[in-house]
Amino acid sequence: MSKDAYTYKSLPGSPGGPLLFVFHGTGGDENQLVSLGHDLAPQATIVSPRGDVSEYGAARFFRRTSEGVYDMDDLARATGKMADFVKAHVEAAKPSAVYGLGYSNGANILAALVFEAPELFDASVLMHPLIPFEPEVKGSLAGRHILLTTGKRDPICPPNLTARLEAYLRANGADVTVEWHEGGHEVRPNEIEAARRLFAGVAQGV
Repeated sequence: MSKDAYTYKSLPGSPGGPLLFVFHGTGGDENQLVSLGHDLAPQATIVSPRGDVSEYGAARFFRRTSEGVYDMDDLARATGKMADFVKAHVEAAKPSAVYGLGYSNGANILAALVFEAPELFDASVLMHPLIPFEPEVKGSLAGRHILLTTGKRDPICPPNLTARLEAYLRANGADVTVEWHEGGHEVRPNEIEAARRLFAGVAQGV
């Protein structure tokens, strides 16, 4: 395990507070979601890694062969590497709780982490995730809080696949909330407010 397996940005929070990992979308970088993370969980230390895959110069967390078609071998590689990165930071910080927030490709790698190591994150926000395969959850998600947010007209993340992901997560014990908006792949204010409510509720033990 290495805290430096990825180029990352960190923003300190309250000592002994939660740790919030944020994962950018395709073409973003470690700066994309840091401010949002701080706004949503002010007490948390933010850790924001940059994806180590380049798609025509755009940073991603794992390779794909075309839109919505994943290189599953590379997804497995990236999931293992990212799980080790997260564990190394958690071991060093010994936080009160561990949260995750990802958008688009960042939501997909966060979802893969949730499947691979359900114990890692106490609460996760998956903004516009696309999981086009049937995941294997390696354990139980009981007691884990997961928020899915997406648009009813999202051309990249079809609503039926969001509903299927919700069902997978519920079947494995997760406490799942879904926040929809009427638009497409863009993040809208109601998603941000839903994420804020989730983190605040978990912090208060709700």
